[in-house]
Amino acid sequence: MYKSWGKLLILVHVFLLSGTYSHAQEGEVSFEMKLSKEKLGINERLRVEFTMNKDGDNFNPPPFEGFKVVMGPSQSISSSWINGKRSFSKSYSYILVPTARGKFSIKQATIEIDGETYKTLPKTVEVTAAVDKPNDSKTVDDVADESLHLVAEVSKSNPYLNEAVTVIYKLYVSPNISVTNYRPLDNPKYNNFWSQDIPVTKHTAQNGTYQGKPYRYVVLKRVVLYPQKTGSLEIEPLSLEIFVDVPTNRRDFFGGRIYKQASKTVSAGRRTLSVKALPEAGKPANFGGAVGDFEFAVSASKKQLNASESLQAIVEVKGKGNLKLFQLPEPELPSALEVYEPEYDEKVRTLSTGMEGKVANHYTIVPAYRGKYPIPSISFSYFNPKTKKYVTLNSEEINIEVLEGPVGSSSDNSVVSNTNKQFVVPTGKQFHFIKIKPNLTKMGTKYFFGSNKFYLFLFAPLLLIPIAVFSFKKREAIASDVVGNKIKKANKLAKKYLSTAKKELGNKEAFYVALEKGLHNYLKAKLKIETSEFSKEKITDILTQKGVDSTYIEGFISLLKSCEMARYSPFSDVQMQNDYDKAGEVISKMDKQL
Repeated sequence: MYKSWGKLLILVHVFLLSGTYSHAQEGEVSFEMKLSKEKLGINERLRVEFTMNKDGDNFNPPPFEGFKVVMGPSQSISSSWINGKRSFSKSYSYILVPTARGKFSIKQATIEIDGETYKTLPKTVEVTAAVDKPNDSKTVDDVADESLHLVAEVSKSNPYLNEAVTVIYKLYVSPNISVTNYRPLDNPKYNNFWSQDIPVTKHTAQNGTYQGKPYRYVVLKRVVLYPQKTGSLEIEPLSLEIFVDVPTNRRDFFGGRIYKQASKTVSAGRRTLSVKALPEAGKPANFGGAVGDFEFAVSASKKQLNASESLQAIVEVKGKGNLKLFQLPEPELPSALEVYEPEYDEKVRTLSTGMEGKVANHYTIVPAYRGKYPIPSISFSYFNPKTKKYVTLNSEEINIEVLEGPVGSSSDNSVVSNTNKQFVVPTGKQFHFIKIKPNLTKMGTKYFFGSNKFYLFLFAPLLLIPIAVFSFKKREAIASDVVGNKIKKANKLAKKYLSTAKKELGNKEAFYVALEKGLHNYLKAKLKIETSEFSKEKITDILTQKGVDSTYIEGFISLLKSCEMARYSPFSDVQMQNDYDKAGEVISKMDKQL
């Protein structure tokens, strides 16, 4: 008996240890090499695939001694969410043909994941004499891999700080296949860049070449970047899932070629820009960060006016460059002028070559006294990346003459500009008239009896009686409205569980995560169970047992499906608003039956 108990304890101990070990394995990084075969003829092909369960950087393949790379690397990414748990897989694949007979070693590949370097184990491949019937003819996936290429073309790899860089994403497609659709999987975030997308309104196929072979290409995306930091800046890759029709060797009854559909993941590799700092030699003291080719001017809407009238002083910069990324110079105006905060005016459009247009500050100026007021010349400096030199532009001096108005305290009518001037904030009229009729009251004793307060306190209770009767009847009517109260209660409940999702409207990923959590929290509160661990089929069975109408169940399940699909598909703000409204309606109606 003791022996049997001892064996049972050992088994339990081993089970617990194995469970702990398997749990620890879940977070481990996996990076391995897979071969399509370990023995092949010299006239056959070998597929080598490097797979990992976490995304990494700086992938270095082995040299493939004894083989020639005929295709690759082809990148594939797979990501899914199941019951709130993320599953990720990424692979690089190569197609090789042997160059000689013998035994060859596919050496280690390396990659950096979470700051650590991982290596694959080397594997040996034996190449024999040619075989009669090679069994490695190209598959549909092989044809799709070598026929699709996503390329990121960068206009400048070594720009200056705040100089425009254009990135054009082109999809090259071999004439052998046809693309039916595509969807983005991972859009780059352009960290350390000011970015502006240039909409591509029409996808027109054009003829071109890729690696010396004829291809058709389509421009899928254009973006203009202005680097905001010097040094090596990385542009994240754009990943797409492409749906294609690939011709096969089979033909239909009428002799037409049969096509097979396939979906492939293509990615424009990471690009690194080496951003140069602006030169220190010759940098003006008033340089404010403008980079491009500009014109500068200061103008006034009037040069002659009367006191208390207003004029507009306009400080304007126009041309090509980082128009939205620098401050306009401020004019130094005489202190005797009332100057209001400027109104900023921007007329800028972003083309594939960068920003073009003009920006301006409009100052409203009101003179208080008669005289002459000069607006001194001010300077504006910018760096021209084409000439690699700084340019300083000076505005012309403007003289404002106030013809009629009160005379200032100075001996002459001309006012000299004060270089240490501060803007004057208007305080209203300078002088006030003397009051001829003062508002004086007779001093004396005031009595409560017979005063306004006396009559107010006397008749106030009589006025409150009908108000109290009306309020009581209103409460009684509301309490008797059972159906209306249930509807209000259900609507409040829906708002409670969807409040977080409402705050995230417009932010696709955060909105659908909050929406899914709100739906599960509602079921958790009503059914007293943890529904986040259940499948949609299990939730359907539970709600059916509770007597919920099938229409509401289908609506609830479709919302959960939308939350899952939103992680991989583009959703508009209108779709998010519709899903939010639908969630509130479904929760309100289900609450009446649970």
